[in-house]
Amino acid sequence: MGLSTHVLDTMHGCPAAGMRVSLYTTVPATEPGQTPTATLVKTFSLNADGRNPDGPLYDNASLRTGTYRLVFDVKGYFAARGVALPEPSFLDQVALDFGVADASAHYHVPLLVSPWSYSTYRGS
Repeated sequence: MGLSTHVLDTMHGCPAAGMRVSLYTTVPATEPGQTPTATLVKTFSLNADGRNPDGPLYDNASLRTGTYRLVFDVKGYFAARGVALPEPSFLDQVALDFGVADASAHYHVPLLVSPWSYSTYRGS
């Protein structure tokens, strides 16, 4: 299956339909204090099930060993849902940096999110 993601809105108890997500490949920093270099692969809006409407972000044939970043537009999503957010909001963009050690395996990166918290894990 390659690489996939799924976002659940824990404030409303539903998938985060319409949330904007960006996928990047990254090159780790070589020096302490440096930031990884990121290259945008694609940006998409989640479908009614909180998933990429085009299916996996990478299939098994395209996924490579390396490091990646998913950036979720949490502030934009909750603002569009009419949630009153403080300015500045507590969460804005949630960036998850992760590694793929076995490109033949399935990497599922779910996000559970509210305007005040988030959690993630390697799903199945």
